[in-house]
Amino acid sequence: MRWFWIDRFLEFESGRRAVAVKNVSLSEEYLSECALAMPLMPRSLILEGLAQTGGLLVGETSGFRDRVILAKFGRAVFHDYARPGDQLIYEAQVQDIKPSGSIVSTTARVEQRLLAEAQIVFAHLDDRFAGVELFDPAMFLGNLRSYGLFEVGKNADGSPLEVPPYMLAAENQLAHEETGYTVS
Repeated sequence: MRWFWIDRFLEFESGRRAVAVKNVSLSEEYLSECALAMPLMPRSLILEGLAQTGGLLVGETSGFRDRVILAKFGRAVFHDYARPGDQLIYEAQVQDIKPSGSIVSTTARVEQRLLAEAQIVFAHLDDRFAGVELFDPAMFLGNLRSYGLFEVGKNADGSPLEVPPYMLAAENQLAHEETGYTVS
């Protein structure tokens, strides 16, 4: 991912629900292009944060092996704006997961104030795209670690989420190439 619209996961229940946080800061580049009299986080970026939260929730169910992409927003309703100093809380709940796609219901809040609601549809790319990696597994694992996914993530039985073995292997390979050492 090039743009990150979530900062950290607070909760992550495999295949069910995820809660992530995004801190809105006046120093963010996109706000410098807004009217300084009323800097607001663009609603499209709030939707992207919701999509990233939901997409990671859906992608984790296959150990991030399925190629999950945003297909469409079934609906999106905005109730308020996000401003510098706000801490957005994104919540995503899986409504349905099938081999061809998934539906996730999401909300964005600032404290108890409801900011946005959206229903998001994700497509799962089929075998015509086999062998096409959307992300380098080692780099993607670095992103997931920075989000704290494996620190807070739980399986349906309550056990901690494990890093997928292919991602660990890719991380070890990258570390070995860069340093000559293997990560344990």
